Amino acid sequence: MSKRNTPQRRHAILALLAEQGEVHVEAMARHFATSEVTIRKDLAALESNGLLLRRYGGALPIPHELVVEHSQAVSPYKQAIARAAAACIREHARIIIDSGSTTAALIPELDRRPGLVVMTNSLNVANALRELEQEPVLLMTGGTWDPHSESFQGQVAEQVLRSYDFDQLFIGADGLDLARGTTTFNELLGLSRVMAEVAREVIVMLEADKVGRRMPNLELPWHSIHTVITDERLAAEAREQIQARGIRLICAAIANRTEK
Repeated sequence: MSKRNTPQRRHAILALLAEQGEVHVEAMARHFATSEVTIRKDLAALESNGLLLRRYGGALPIPHELVVEHSQAVSPYKQAIARAAAACIREHARIIIDSGSTTAALIPELDRRPGLVVMTNSLNVANALRELEQEPVLLMTGGTWDPHSESFQGQVAEQVLRSYDFDQLFIGADGLDLARGTTTFNELLGLSRVMAEVAREVIVMLEADKVGRRMPNLELPWHSIHTVITDERLAAEAREQIQARGIRLICAAIANRTEK
């Protein structure tokens, strides 16, 4: 496979690992008609995303105890935000989950929401969804792979999204400018805006320390946002400014959830 097929090859590697319980670099290089160097890069990338454990000459599945430890490493604020976000989802809803660590924290909370249809542009999100006991109907945007965001972007992805309509979009943010909306350093903004266009409710998930960050690129203006879910550390002044715009604001507490 060529480099343009890297996501498909890595997905196939994970499938082989699940089937065989162990994979070897030399055998995979023959199987995919590529070099051992390329396979080692694939394994390194998959290991960095917590999807397997490398060993000499190949890879093994992540041991259960390490999976538990990895899940516990997620920020408690992100976990609280994810619980609050999951509480907003109805059974049999059609939702979009954008790429990002905060939105990914939502995935374990979806096992108690049967009948979901989930669209994503993230391989990490897609793989996590496939591990759920109540696996949702999974839709992928396709498109052009962006290694910086580790997600699919571009016109093909936008066209796929416009073929559907969704109840909710769950999207993270690098920053939330109280005057403008969500902001980012990333210049690939088109897909986020199309996601917002095709969803009836846009829910921004971000930790409180990102509120007030002003970055060069405006991703979603305030008029595109319906709900902001953050954590209990949000300053009172920021709460007032967000609510003054008519935005639904949820400030999640670690021990329990608070909606204000």
